[in-house]
Amino acid sequence: MQTGKIGVTSENLFPIIKKFLYSDHDIFLREIVSNAVDATQKLKTLAGKGEYKGDVSNAKVVVKLDTEAKTITVSDNGIGMTAEEVEKYINQIAFSGANEFLDKYKDDANAIIGHFGLGFYSSFMVSEKVDVITKSYKDGSQAVKWSCNGSPEYELEEVEKEEVGTDIVMHISEEEKGFLDDAKISEILNKYCKFLPVPVVYGKKKDWKDGKQVDTDEDNQINDVAPAWTKMPADLKDEDYKSFYRKLYPMGDEPLFNIHLNVDYPFNLTGILYFPKIKNNFEVQKNKIQLYSNQVFVTDSVEGIVPEFLTLLHGVIDSPDIPLNVSRSYLQSDSNVKKISSHINKKVANRLHQIYKDNREDFESKWDDLKIFIEYGMLTEEKFNDRAMNFFLLKNTESKYFTWEEYEKLVKESQTDKDNNTIYLYTTNVEEQFTFVEAAKNKGYDVLILDDVLAPHLINKFEQKYTDKRFVRVDSDVVENLIRKEDTAKEEWSWEQKQELSPVFQAVCPQNNAHTYIVDFQDLGENGSPMVITRNEFMRRMKDMSAAQGGMSMYGDLPDSLNLVVNTAHPLVKKVLDAKDKKLGSKLEEMTEKIAAQKEEIAGLEKAKEGKKDEEIPAADKEKLETLNSELAKLEEAKREELAGFGKKNKLAKQMVDLALLANGLLKGADLDQFVKRSVELIK
Repeated sequence: MQTGKIGVTSENLFPIIKKFLYSDHDIFLREIVSNAVDATQKLKTLAGKGEYKGDVSNAKVVVKLDTEAKTITVSDNGIGMTAEEVEKYINQIAFSGANEFLDKYKDDANAIIGHFGLGFYSSFMVSEKVDVITKSYKDGSQAVKWSCNGSPEYELEEVEKEEVGTDIVMHISEEEKGFLDDAKISEILNKYCKFLPVPVVYGKKKDWKDGKQVDTDEDNQINDVAPAWTKMPADLKDEDYKSFYRKLYPMGDEPLFNIHLNVDYPFNLTGILYFPKIKNNFEVQKNKIQLYSNQVFVTDSVEGIVPEFLTLLHGVIDSPDIPLNVSRSYLQSDSNVKKISSHINKKVANRLHQIYKDNREDFESKWDDLKIFIEYGMLTEEKFNDRAMNFFLLKNTESKYFTWEEYEKLVKESQTDKDNNTIYLYTTNVEEQFTFVEAAKNKGYDVLILDDVLAPHLINKFEQKYTDKRFVRVDSDVVENLIRKEDTAKEEWSWEQKQELSPVFQAVCPQNNAHTYIVDFQDLGENGSPMVITRNEFMRRMKDMSAAQGGMSMYGDLPDSLNLVVNTAHPLVKKVLDAKDKKLGSKLEEMTEKIAAQKEEIAGLEKAKEGKKDEEIPAADKEKLETLNSELAKLEEAKREELAGFGKKNKLAKQMVDLALLANGLLKGADLDQFVKRSVELIK
C-alpha cells in the first residue's frame, strides 16, 4: 500500500471544497456522473480507432445507493486509470493551482470549476470518505484503489477488479445523510443527467403488483442519450418536436412553434427553443430554458445570460463553449456566453420573420398568443425591435391584421389631424368601450385593439420613435375631438354659464376615492349623447404603465381622473337648465347681482392700489378689501350650494350621469340598483 499527500501546500483547501465548491451540494452527483460519461466516451473513441479491442456495445454508467453502508457508488466501464494516472490526475493536476485558487477565489469559490478541474472533488462536499477503484483499458493493467477522507493524506493500493472502468464510492457524511434517499437521488439524476449521451442506470424499473411497487428485471435508464436537439432538423418531424416538448414539460400546453438552433461557427451551439402560449396577464415563469454543456445540465436560471425577453421561451440550449459552472455571475461575464446570447437574439428574430413570410395566415392565427413575447423583446432589446418591425402586427376591431407599413397606408388619409399627425385610435376592451368604438367607426375611423399589459409601454416607444404619430384611446375624448381636423367654430358657453351649471352635475357624480370627476360642457349636437365620460389619455396611460410595473410610480396612487362632458345641445340637458331657471331663477339672479356688485367694488379697490407701494395703501382700504374678498367667497359658495342642492334633487340630472357611468361600466352595486328603480319612476 502506498500512502502520501495530495499536491497541495495548504490544508485550508478541503474545507473550502466541502462548503463552497458549488452553491448547490446536489451538483456533486452531476460532476461524478459526468466524469463517468466522459470516461466511457473516451473508451468508445479508442475502440473506434482500433486502439481498444474490448466490447463497448454495452457501455453505461450505473448509480447505486446503499442505505445500510451509507454509500453512493457511480460505476462506469470506461477508460479507467493506472496507478500512475491516478497519481497524475487525482493527486497532482486537479490541485496544480491550489495556492492561486485560495488567493484568487476565496470570495467566489463557485468560479473555480473552469480553472482547476475540481469536479471530482465535489464528492467531498457530501462525503466523509471517497474511494476510487479503477482499472485501465491498457493491456496488463493492475487495478488500484485510491482512498481519501477529506484531508490531504491519501492511500493507494493494488486491488482485484475484473472489468475495465472506474467505481467512485462516496461514504456520505452524517450532516449530508439527506442524500441517502432513493427519491432524492432520482430527483437529482432526472434534473442533471436526463440527456447525457451515455446510458445512465439507476436501479430497476418498477411495476405495480399486489398493491405495491416492486422491482422488475429491467434496468431503469433515466436518460435519453440522443435528445431531439442533438439531431439534424431535417431528421425531425413536427411530432418529434412536440414529443420532446412534452418530455421537458409534461404539464405544459402545446407550444406555438419552435426554433431549432444548429451552429458550428464561430462557436458551437445546438438547441431547440419553443414559443409558449403567454397569457395576457404576463404571469410567466422565467426558468424554463435549460442550459446544457455537452448534454450536461448547467442551470435553468438564465436571466442575464440570455436577453431578458428570451427568458420567456422554453426549451434547451447546449454549447460546449459554455463553461460547466453554476455561478451565474461567472457565466454572465464569459465572452462566449455573450456571443451566444447575441446570436440567439438574431436567430429568433430571423426565424419569426421567416415563419411570417412562409405562412402569414398561420402567423396571424398565433399572434394573440405570441404578441406579448414580441412586444417584450421590442421594449427590451433595440436590435430585436428593429428586426421585429418586419413582422410586428396590428389588429383592429374587425380582427384584421396589418403590418406597421400597411396600417399607415390604411389610415393616413382619414386619420391625419390638422397638425399633420397620424392618429392611431385604439381600444383596450372592445366590450367596455363599445359605445366609443362604434362612434369612431361611424365617423369613418379604424380602431385598433391594444389590450395587453405591455401595450402602454409599446405605445410610448412608438410615439418617441415616430414623432408625427400619436396613439389615442377612443374614450379619451368625445369623438369630434379625437382627430381634430380644424378648429371648431361651434358656439361655446361662457365661463359664467359653465360655472353656474357645473355644480348641478358635480353634485350627482359618485362621491368616492376611486375617481375624481371634472365637469365640462361641449356642443355635441342634438343627436349626440346627453353626457359622455372620457378619460385623459396621458393620466390613464401613466396609471396603466404603473400597474404593469407593480404600482411603482407616483401615478399609481392617484385616483382615476374622469371628464364628465355635458352636451349643451341635447334637449334633456336644456330641460335641466330650464328646470333650474324655474326653480332658482329669481334667487340666483339676486345672488348673481350681489356677487357682481361685490366684484365691482373689489375691482375699484384693486385699481386704487395700482402703482402704490404696500406701505402707501391705507390700512382701512386693506382691511376693507380683505373683508370684501371674504364676503365674495361666501356668496359664491352659497350660490354653489343652492345649485348643488337643486342638482341632488333633480332625478333627470342624476339619471343622465348614471347613464354615462353605465356606458363606461362604472355603475355598480347599490348605485346600479337605484338607477333601475329611478328609470321605472321616470318611465311612468
